[in-house]
Amino acid sequence: MRTVTITVSGRVQGVGYRYALQQEASSRGVAGWVRNRRDGRVEARLAGDADAVEDVIAWAHDGPPAAQVDDVDVLDEASELSTGFEIRPTA
Repeated sequence: MRTVTITVSGRVQGVGYRYALQQEASSRGVAGWVRNRRDGRVEARLAGDADAVEDVIAWAHDGPPAAQVDDVDVLDEASELSTGFEIRPTA
């Protein structure tokens, strides 16, 4: 089990990035939450099997086709913030 907080910067708001990240994480059995930040970045807490979390992090570097990701910061110390955009695994 691995829990991380990732912060994605670049052109990631308004291009469906948050929703696509939710769907990607959910399809891999990863739980947590995702939110748009006021500074234009997207932040997510990911929790699940270590390999599945790594796969979601790898996906985050590209994101959906309309996104232009500049950087993905990964913190192994997970943020405890809460949001209404929960990720529920479907796998």
